[in-house]
Amino acid sequence: MHPWNNYLEYTFGAFGLCAAFLVAQPVNVLATDTIDPATQPHLKSWSNVIPAAKRFVVLADFNNEAVLDRETGLVWERSPNVHPTKFWSDSRQICVNKNLGGRRGWRLPSIHELASLLDDSQVNPALQPGHPFTISNGGYWSATLDSMISNGGILTSVWTVDFGVAGVRSNGNDISGHIWCVRGPMNADTY
Repeated sequence: MHPWNNYLEYTFGAFGLCAAFLVAQPVNVLATDTIDPATQPHLKSWSNVIPAAKRFVVLADFNNEAVLDRETGLVWERSPNVHPTKFWSDSRQICVNKNLGGRRGWRLPSIHELASLLDDSQVNPALQPGHPFTISNGGYWSATLDSMISNGGILTSVWTVDFGVAGVRSNGNDISGHIWCVRGPMNADTY
């Protein structure tokens, strides 16, 4: 075969491939109508707003003491401690030692995880209408440290979420805060 023929084959082949990409329709790999929440509850849907009745599932296997958040895949305490703890370090220890529904493996959530529960359109509590939780209004500790605030190189603040007013803020780690433990994969950078 003449070298010129190979050149033409490659040129037209490349042109045909490019044309195919331009004409091809996008494929919706995870169309919402193909996801079965009963068999695929772990699939996250950050682009959709899931109503509380479908987003939160009270888990009978945890004696109804825990709730699966289908949006994030995390499992939350259904009724976190209503009494605030004085020190942030105590809150971490309380979660590590928690045995809820006969299960261990609880931890303090990151600020991003905790804030994912907020509904800015609500107050007292700032959670989606129809949620299954029993919580107190006020600030809840996160495991996320505020590295911007220090006193002589000693960290003095952590991030909290206030479910009374839908606020996220940095507070001193020596003030009182509520504890809401979570179970699930974690971001190691938070700890």
